[in-house]
Amino acid sequence: MGFWEQRVVPRLVDFACGAAEIRPWREQACAGLQGRVLEIGFGSGLNVDLYPDAVTTVAAIEPSDRGWALSEKRRGGADVPIERSGLDGQRLSEADASADSALCTFALCTIPDAAAALHEVRRVLVSGGRFHFLEHGLAPDPRVQTWQRRLDPLQGRLFGGCHLTRDIPALLDDAGFEVEQIEQRYLPGPALGRPWSYGSVGVAVARS
Repeated sequence: MGFWEQRVVPRLVDFACGAAEIRPWREQACAGLQGRVLEIGFGSGLNVDLYPDAVTTVAAIEPSDRGWALSEKRRGGADVPIERSGLDGQRLSEADASADSALCTFALCTIPDAAAALHEVRRVLVSGGRFHFLEHGLAPDPRVQTWQRRLDPLQGRLFGGCHLTRDIPALLDDAGFEVEQIEQRYLPGPALGRPWSYGSVGVAVARS
């Protein structure tokens, strides 16, 4: 990673994704997590104080050393042990069926091969384990989609490979997940921000 991606992008993500209007979405994504949780894209630990009491431990996947350092205070105040279990969501060191739940918030947009990461999540989850997600992605409005496609190359360069055009439900379906619940809507704010603000929050389970 270069200086911009390693030192600047984690702070930008911490600021943007830590906005107050996003917190209810995070609460919704984290509700129902239990047992040993695999969290892909742990970042600066913005979900730490939202883990339910049923969570016993967290295996955090985070590629950025700066992001991990930014999470230190939040991890220090956590009620459950949190370990950095790897750097790459596309190739997890976790054993098969070793996580009871999985969580991913605003990370599938950035992982180079999101499909590979989702297949890895399936492998690591126990049978019946649920994948909780909160992501931004492809909007349903054609005019917004047009701007998302125009802005996607610049978005990737400025924000560590982030994509605006990933279709979250389609990615989950292709990876063998059945979406049990999902809510999709734009974040509050002006229409100008819609290329960045179409969110999907929900829970999926691997098809047998």
